[in-house]
Amino acid sequence: MVKNIGKQLVNGAHDWVFKAVHNRCLIYNVCWEDPRIDRQILNLDAASQVVVLTSAGCNTLDYLLDSPAAIHAVDVNPRQNALLHLKLALIERGDFADLFRMFGQGAHPNFRSLYAALRTRLPDYARAFWDQKIAYFDGDSHKRSFYYYGTSGAIAWILSRYLLSADRHLRTRLFDLLDAQTLDEQRAIYATIEPALWGCFTSWLVRQPMTMAMLGVPRPQIYLISTQYPGGLVGYVSAKLRHVLTEVLIHDNYFWRVYLTGAYTADCSPNYLKPENFARLRANAGRVHTHNATVSRFLQQNPGAYSHFVLLDHQDWLAWHQPDALREEWELILTNSRPGSRILLRSASPALNFLPEWVQSAVRFFPEHTAALHPLDRVGTYGSMHLAEVR
Repeated sequence: MVKNIGKQLVNGAHDWVFKAVHNRCLIYNVCWEDPRIDRQILNLDAASQVVVLTSAGCNTLDYLLDSPAAIHAVDVNPRQNALLHLKLALIERGDFADLFRMFGQGAHPNFRSLYAALRTRLPDYARAFWDQKIAYFDGDSHKRSFYYYGTSGAIAWILSRYLLSADRHLRTRLFDLLDAQTLDEQRAIYATIEPALWGCFTSWLVRQPMTMAMLGVPRPQIYLISTQYPGGLVGYVSAKLRHVLTEVLIHDNYFWRVYLTGAYTADCSPNYLKPENFARLRANAGRVHTHNATVSRFLQQNPGAYSHFVLLDHQDWLAWHQPDALREEWELILTNSRPGSRILLRSASPALNFLPEWVQSAVRFFPEHTAALHPLDRVGTYGSMHLAEVR
């Protein structure tokens, strides 16, 4: 009984921290889904009407390169949309060098004067946020990079400082790994550093509920991982990391580079930070519309026949905590879609086993397609990826 009470207290504390973090903080400073995979699956075109969870907005901008009719970036956390608006304001201003300094290097020597020039382009809520947080881009601060701010950035800061300062050999080999050009090189280097990567501190940090809350991982996902994977949470993360660093070419894996180094490079960066894409992004920027709402609230307020939904992994949480909200969301998605509309989901679970039967009968899945692409994902931390198409 005492053990059960203790478990309930721990679970309750995690849920409280998770809710507090999401209600008060910027969580994601980068998107943690690979848009190269997404765009192969989604097949966006000039008629596409896209609904996507904003996260850090990187992938919204990536999708924009396919020139869809409209992208509706929806997030219940307005700070995430504030981040997207700052990126859009820089793009609309028309100076690629400033965009790359801010979001490629994570800092700008004149960040305050640049923000003053951008400020009037932002909606009120985004302006209020950045008025308080624009120093995230101060390269003279102790963190030196925007990518070490926000809650996920704070965890990246702790881990990267530990790994880069714990052992000079480990530091050298980590940078060698980032520069590797072949899978054979990656495998050889990773074999020498894996034991050091998973020392006592790293394993302890990954197991902490606070760490997972700050990374945006809710308790239902932790439960899924802990019960379905050998070695629990640490076993899951270490296996996923081993795969992505030894089985997927790393030379353009900007996801892991930015959290280790605090910056992208010209050759290893998201597509919105490539100079050859800047003109198209600027021309298409007006096609992005932000909404501070849940997916359900957005669809209630903006009914339509949307062609694409990119739902990330948030239905893992809904299935556990708010099954009625999951049902409502699917009802609204199906009501506001059309035959052939595509729905992209990810999950911590290897199988999407929480969908009601009536949903599964209303859509068809393409496991042979997603199963082939999922192992190529440069992030590599999800258990599965799923494409549904409305019948």
